[in-house]
Amino acid sequence: MGEVLSIEAPGEITLVQERLTRVPDGGFRVATTHSGISAGTELTYVKGSNPYLTSSWDPALGLFTRGTPSISYPVRGIGYMQVGMVVETRTRVVREGALVAMAYGHRSAYVADPMADRFVELPGDLDGMLGIYVAHMGPICANGLLHAAHDLHGPNVRDLGDGVRGRRVVVVGAGVVGLLTAAFAMAHDAAEVVVVDETPARLGVAEALGANVLSVEDDPAAELKHRWRHAPNDRGADVVFQCRGQARALALALKLLRPQSTVIDLAFYTRGADEVRFGEEFHHNGLTLRCAQIGRVPRGLAHAWDRERLSHETISLLRRYGGLLREHVITDVVGFAEGPRLLADLAARRRHAVQAVLRDHVQDEGG
Repeated sequence: MGEVLSIEAPGEITLVQERLTRVPDGGFRVATTHSGISAGTELTYVKGSNPYLTSSWDPALGLFTRGTPSISYPVRGIGYMQVGMVVETRTRVVREGALVAMAYGHRSAYVADPMADRFVELPGDLDGMLGIYVAHMGPICANGLLHAAHDLHGPNVRDLGDGVRGRRVVVVGAGVVGLLTAAFAMAHDAAEVVVVDETPARLGVAEALGANVLSVEDDPAAELKHRWRHAPNDRGADVVFQCRGQARALALALKLLRPQSTVIDLAFYTRGADEVRFGEEFHHNGLTLRCAQIGRVPRGLAHAWDRERLSHETISLLRRYGGLLREHVITDVVGFAEGPRLLADLAARRRHAVQAVLRDHVQDEGG
């Protein structure tokens, strides 16, 4: 038996027992060592604001329609930042004792089928806790840079840094997505990376990673457009990564751009966007807004830039920035049994975390 985190109803979270299947031929079983919480996505299920809870998603048409919701309570096994130790294997593709990054939800154990389940074996020199970023969260952020590169070079992208190298970059939002995206941009030689946020503590984290920072209260659009002059009537950021799921953050991202440039949008919006004025900077500066979600890499790049490559780009980033990320970004580490209370506290804003991690039964030597 294993345990799985279950959201029974909005605000009601518990752990329930889950019977594990036998390991099939070609499969393996992991015991979870670390499970990272994505506060943005997961809390939408705790709060009841996720669109899948109220609408039906038609993948063929790409439309949400009213009717029977795609997901209903109880919602079990949310989460996509897991690291597990292989404790039983019936395949030669992974050895017993290996640490693997996967996306199987907040579970204490999981039985995997390599033909259906994606996994990335973590190298021995990588802190196991940082492995939470390898399967999914890191590729989300790397895909943002890939969209910026495609915006400049179309199908001729050769390197993840092609969209930021030598350019002035702004990241709006200093949550995990924003901080990792900023780290990717710095690692790929952006001329300058400025992180903008409303929360001083989160700006402090961005600064500790090596980024420049501005508070929303400092009127960052005017500040940066005075600082970054490209030509007469051409001022502002070369590219903005919008990483906060608030309409006011998107409105700010558009204000920060130089004319005819692009916002790469990595945020998840669950409410309206009344604060976004498309008749203002978006219209007058000829801007572009591109959604860069991990389900799709840019057109024409899928063969060369699959999820595996983005995961290995993440490992490279973690080798360079891992110590800083572990020290400053991973702010809360609790036992798996404390997961329900932690999620409830985060949803109710009784507790604030940058990256929270559930830590379970099998512990890696690195931490």
